[in-house]
Amino acid sequence: MGTRSSRPQKQTHVLMLGLDGSGKTALLYKLKCNENVWTVQTVGFNVESLDTDRGSMGLTLWDIGGQKKMRPYWKHFYIDAHGVFFVVDSWEQKRLEEARKELHRALRHESLRGIPLVVLANKQDLAGALSAGSLCEKLDLRRVCEGRAWFIQPCSAATGMGLQEGFRKMIYLMKTPLRRTKEDIKIKIRLNCLTLATLKRTLMCGHTWEQS
Repeated sequence: MGTRSSRPQKQTHVLMLGLDGSGKTALLYKLKCNENVWTVQTVGFNVESLDTDRGSMGLTLWDIGGQKKMRPYWKHFYIDAHGVFFVVDSWEQKRLEEARKELHRALRHESLRGIPLVVLANKQDLAGALSAGSLCEKLDLRRVCEGRAWFIQPCSAATGMGLQEGFRKMIYLMKTPLRRTKEDIKIKIRLNCLTLATLKRTLMCGHTWEQS
């Protein structure tokens, strides 16, 4: 992902939202350039195009500033969006309630109704970062994502861990009907012979099965 192919790809409009300091821009440029980029707070927005290894779909990422004064303007970017990344600082627990409120407010907007969501649980490289399962509960994802395809992906802008997986999951969710994604989850569960406790966490929190 991030390399140019000889055949132009159809670009799909995807939003990258999250609070200031969550690491949205650092994640974007780590994925695009495979470099650790020191960034300042995004005032306004950044736009980058990413090619993928899935042949027909590229992503146009709109990285929207997350400062409190910028958040009322998020809604102006929702039109024609086909997916939403929401980046969470999984180490900074004091702001999780603020992140939860902003995520829920965004997902309630008419223009974002039913489109796929991938929560990127950033800063997993830091000691004390919350797991995907804990973030799922604190963000109340199961309730707010009723009727929508969604996923929570642990990742790190510092190391690059989980970024490819998170962006590939978004492509999969955008291309696959909701009913099919639920069926794929059931098949994956059967193949991995998950325990009852792990099954409950998977259905409740939608995190990666490899970490169960």
